[in-house]
Amino acid sequence: MTAPRIDTETLRRLPKAVLHDHLDGGLRPATVVELSAEIGHTLPTTDPDALAAWYVEAANSGDLVRYIATFEHTLAVMQSREGLLRTAEEYVLDLAADGVVYAETRYAPELMVNGGLTLNEVVETVQEGLAAGMAKAAAAGTPVRVGTLLCGMRMFDRVGEAAGLAVTYRDSGVVGFDIAGAEDGFPPADHLAAFEHLRRESVPFTIHAGEAHGLPSIHQALQVCGAQRIGHGVRITEDIVDGKLGRLAGWVRDRRVPLEMCPTSNLQTGCATSIAEHPITALKDLGFRVTLNTDNRLVSGTTMTREMSLLVEEAGWTLDDLRTVTLNAVKSAFIPFDERNALVADVILPGYAG
Repeated sequence: MTAPRIDTETLRRLPKAVLHDHLDGGLRPATVVELSAEIGHTLPTTDPDALAAWYVEAANSGDLVRYIATFEHTLAVMQSREGLLRTAEEYVLDLAADGVVYAETRYAPELMVNGGLTLNEVVETVQEGLAAGMAKAAAAGTPVRVGTLLCGMRMFDRVGEAAGLAVTYRDSGVVGFDIAGAEDGFPPADHLAAFEHLRRESVPFTIHAGEAHGLPSIHQALQVCGAQRIGHGVRITEDIVDGKLGRLAGWVRDRRVPLEMCPTSNLQTGCATSIAEHPITALKDLGFRVTLNTDNRLVSGTTMTREMSLLVEEAGWTLDDLRTVTLNAVKSAFIPFDERNALVADVILPGYAG
């Protein structure tokens, strides 16, 4: 018997949790146009709809390097206090409108200092903007909690500084750490000192791995660096043959290592061939702790509602499947255990009860 179709409005109202979403990949096109005009930055087009389409077209190239290059224009308008306050506040309001009740947004402070802000000023300004957005969302009756993951860029030399910032602001809205940027050729173990510092200071971290590079990247992230979650991790399937799990895949599943999977983004960067065949479904069915994420909402032209809809329409997901990945995300959040439990009991379970 075929499961009943879940309409888009029902999906939009469902409470959602997103763990893998980049602040600088989620700006409103109109905001990029307006702020670029103010600072004299040249865009491919000044029409917001056309700019949104340009982003998706560039991201659909199947090239992770080109995908990352699209961030030139969003980062250009995130170099001032005013730009950071506005984009951070709007980021939260857009999440709330999409039914997101918990989110972790990640960004690299080192990429936002070209306008004269210090690293500390960047972090404090982003937190101020996020707080303003959360206050407005709560006042509108759509509360959302947003924590921050600070990123170090793995191909540069400031990862240690970013890790230090995560330690400094651990009790001021920053909930964890990540390394981002081009994965292939820049192994996570290159930054082992930063991860050891984070572990000593009890700051949790995730690592982008298993996207542009395969099993060695995932192995290093977990067994050498000590990551608590894996960003993407789609290539863990290379350690699964005919349903039989290899040692690394078995470790990931049996230790409940969360996989921050981003279907649309993975299609765009060539890590998957279709939504129907995306590894998230097979891994979910094998008992892995998969979570559903957007990665970059502007760059990928997506939302959490759209990601859910694609899986329902093209991979046959049910409401139970959506509830499972939402619960997985909340259980895997880098916030205290009692707060995760409260989100599950008070928001997620009632929201999926109908």
